[in-house]
Amino acid sequence: MNAPPAARPRAAVHAASGHRLGAAHPRQEAPPDLRLVPPALAAWAAAALSLGAAGRTAAVGVGCCCLLALGLLVTAKRGGRTARRRPGCRGVLLAAALALLCAAAGGAVAALHTAAVRAGPVAELAERRARALVEVTLTGDPRLARPRADGGPRPVVVPAEVTRITAPDGRRTGVRSPVLVVALSDTPRGWLALLPSTRLRLTARLAPPLPGQGGELTAVLRPSGAGPPTVIGGPGTVQRLAGAVRADLRTASAGLPADARALLPALIVGDASGIPPDLQQAVEAADMTHMIVVSGSQLAVVLTVLIGSPGLASRAERGGLAGRFGVPLRCTAVLGCGLILAFVTVCRPGPSVLRAAVCGGLTLLALATGRRRSLLPALAAAVLLLVLYDPALARSYGFLLSVLATAALLTLAPSWSRLLQRRGLPGRPAELVAVAAATQVVCAPVVAVFAARVSLVGIPCNLLAELALAPVTVLGWAALAAGPVAIPVAAGLLWLASWPARWIALVARTGAAFPGAELTWPDGWAGAALLLVATLAALAFVRRALDRPSLAALAAVLLLVALLRPVPLTRAVTGWPPPGWRLVACDVGQGDGLVLAAGSGTALVVDVGPDPSAMDRCLRRLGVDRVPLIVLSHFHADHVRGLPGALRGRAVGAVQTTAPGGASGQARFVRRTAAAAGVPVLRARPGERRRIGERLSWEVLWPPAGMRGLSANDSSITLLVRTAGLTVLLPGDLEPPAQRGLLARHPGLSRVDVLKVAHHGSAHQHRPLLDRLSPAVALVSCGEANDYGHPAPVTLAALRAAGARVRRTDVDGALAVDAAGRVSVSGRRGRSSPRPSPARRPGRSRRPSPPRPPPPPRAAPRRRRPPTSRASAAAPGPPSTAACPAPAPGRPGACPVALRPACRWRAPPGPARS
Repeated sequence: MNAPPAARPRAAVHAASGHRLGAAHPRQEAPPDLRLVPPALAAWAAAALSLGAAGRTAAVGVGCCCLLALGLLVTAKRGGRTARRRPGCRGVLLAAALALLCAAAGGAVAALHTAAVRAGPVAELAERRARALVEVTLTGDPRLARPRADGGPRPVVVPAEVTRITAPDGRRTGVRSPVLVVALSDTPRGWLALLPSTRLRLTARLAPPLPGQGGELTAVLRPSGAGPPTVIGGPGTVQRLAGAVRADLRTASAGLPADARALLPALIVGDASGIPPDLQQAVEAADMTHMIVVSGSQLAVVLTVLIGSPGLASRAERGGLAGRFGVPLRCTAVLGCGLILAFVTVCRPGPSVLRAAVCGGLTLLALATGRRRSLLPALAAAVLLLVLYDPALARSYGFLLSVLATAALLTLAPSWSRLLQRRGLPGRPAELVAVAAATQVVCAPVVAVFAARVSLVGIPCNLLAELALAPVTVLGWAALAAGPVAIPVAAGLLWLASWPARWIALVARTGAAFPGAELTWPDGWAGAALLLVATLAALAFVRRALDRPSLAALAAVLLLVALLRPVPLTRAVTGWPPPGWRLVACDVGQGDGLVLAAGSGTALVVDVGPDPSAMDRCLRRLGVDRVPLIVLSHFHADHVRGLPGALRGRAVGAVQTTAPGGASGQARFVRRTAAAAGVPVLRARPGERRRIGERLSWEVLWPPAGMRGLSANDSSITLLVRTAGLTVLLPGDLEPPAQRGLLARHPGLSRVDVLKVAHHGSAHQHRPLLDRLSPAVALVSCGEANDYGHPAPVTLAALRAAGARVRRTDVDGALAVDAAGRVSVSGRRGRSSPRPSPARRPGRSRRPSPPRPPPPPRAAPRRRRPPTSRASAAAPGPPSTAACPAPAPGRPGACPVALRPACRWRAPPGPARS
């Protein structure tokens, strides 16, 4: 009798399933298909190197690649015994030859693109900076540039293509040259309402593009006049329909809360024009920018609604709308391609959108032809096709970040997810954590190249925000479909979508509110390499910490300390802020931001700089959470635009301002921002005196009452401050005429210990005022490598001649002065390296400049006296000592000091956070 055949052993993938019959659809763990990766990377690198390079250099590089590829092909064909003995050797040679040929193709296409960009009359006229009559076709949406430091109107920036140019000699030429139009207009709405494919006629001055843009742009156009543009042709039908869809989205979301109204168009179609600066900075600090520029995440959600899970798209169990309604696979692929085209048109063909569209198209092609879907080869093919189609993408940071994030999802995230599951984390949470960690780890070095920062809250913020992205996308695209038919239906869908959108805004704001949310990091590719090394070391530490609870607890404590940055610990580690500081000039860039200590966690703030995040960071490092009064010296952006940062998370009593002085736009911004925070705005009065606590008091010396027609700078509130025995003069941005007026109206104005130099140390200074003040310390608040030439050498020389020790924020970082007059510096870019300057002792002589007459002789050695005994001669009598009323309910620590002409406010004992 024959024995029964032995049972055939089950495959490992079935045996590991735990079921008697095995897994129905086991996941085959095969090595990834990397055959297309080297050709794609070679073409990408060659295009990046050839873009903007000299034609001869690019030609030599392309020729070398072709010759090397030919040599490898000949070697592979005539390998003889070596090829028969080592079969894999021929495959390696062929793969290397293919990569070199792709590199040659990428370099050739980029070189031809550069030659086309640099050729023609547009480039010649740009080199001569000539003025010409041009006809352009817009290739993108207009947008406002960043706010100007001087508070002037923001230019409108729009990419375009010159189609016809009329030279100054009257010669007309038809061309196709990519340009960037920078329009400074009194009515920017006329520009911002334009749609892509609109044709304009402009009289503009041409200029060469910035260094590094020579392979992408032919010229920069600056139109003449401040009026609206001259339209000679409307947008095409497709762009008009896409514009109408985007407009309907904005209309339907108009009645929603502010954060949802701003975020929904950005999350759905990438329209970030309505996002306020504070929310924009919070999103950037939390590393959530990819959500508001629209990327593959949104397209993946849209395609999943149509075809269901990609793993089941070709099976009978497939889901999605196509599977529910029984749409055949080929029809599903066609519908998916139409959906991708609509997505690209409505969301605009940015680098990340193009990458996602090509990857999605290749996946749908595999679905239609019944082939195996392999996402990594699809990504490599998309990179290769896009680089050959548009070589400018080879140098696009957005394209690089999109490709890296997708590659991390396909390679790192699955293995990390399995590692977390083996440590006991459930499946779905493990996948979410792995996805957020993988994308953050891979993209962080690239972000550091141009942002010079590292986000410490990026992983948890993205992990929490991703939960809300899918509902927003699904409801948002449903609203897009309903908008042309019924706006009320679209508004209802967007109201539902506003809840997850508000959650995303809350996550971004909460993450950015941590003192250590961002870590300053060296920029450039050297900084990226350093961050990559640090990341690899951190990953090795985390891998060991997963098996050792003590190490995991230590890592969690260190991360918590880095995020919270308690002031005592920060001072002990970095030496900043120095103990006993009385005045700090914050490093806010090209602007002013001054903080005067008034008690535990309490300070008077004078000006807030141009950057909310910089001002907020400075106050957090100083431990200030109560601000009885914010004084804005005048309405220029470099003094008022940081107001949202000063208000963020703090109890603020009032904001005090001066007359607009021609800067009504910034005045409206201040009133709007203060009203949103529930803080009153009051006007400063000349001669008024105020006091906070026992050691800080001040007087308003300027502007005088009744003077009209002053410019914004000459309207600056000028304060004479007395703090812990120091006398400080804060003149804002007074120009020489106002400085002469200040000296004439206050003839008793005497020497001061500290002078905040007017107008960031510009050359426009009244020398007799500097001689009269004869400061011991001069603080210059200005931006690093600013375009204004601040501080002027002549001003620095005059200050030193008057006996002052000059400190500058552009060189030293934030500056702190203690009660003895010593100055400590924080160091540039957050590198804390306090270097106290020696204090000037009372009676110490000053050395006047030899070419100038010496200052008036002193009657006696200088002594510091109590603040009340050094009142200005222009003060109208003794100040009132009326106490402030109790803080308003719900606003602990806030004192409405601006409600009285003179008010004494004492900080409550102990730290108290709002």
